[in-house]
Amino acid sequence: MQNRTEFLFTHTAIGALKDLRGTEWKQLATRIAQLPSTHPDALAFALMMVRLNNCVSCDALRFRERGGCARCARFVLTTLVKENEVSLLARYRAARNEIARALPVQLLEKQAA
Repeated sequence: MQNRTEFLFTHTAIGALKDLRGTEWKQLATRIAQLPSTHPDALAFALMMVRLNNCVSCDALRFRERGGCARCARFVLTTLVKENEVSLLARYRAARNEIARALPVQLLEKQAA
């Protein structure tokens, strides 16, 4: 069995991504960065980024090579992901719907208040 440290996209990296697409993306990233990391919208953004960045396969070597979550996510969004703002926003909405289906209704109501 391989000893492996896994990393997932961190909420603190969101602010570094706000200027990588258009106005709607910037508004979304700015809003999400101000939320607590446990908020359903923040979880949805993180889920989207984990999938885009392939964070599930990240290890300590890749983490160091890419300079951490924020630099890696910037690299992925500017170099590897050719999707436009509309497609990324659609990915976010899909992740948000997935989070909404997975979380208990009581938690969603509490977060909305």
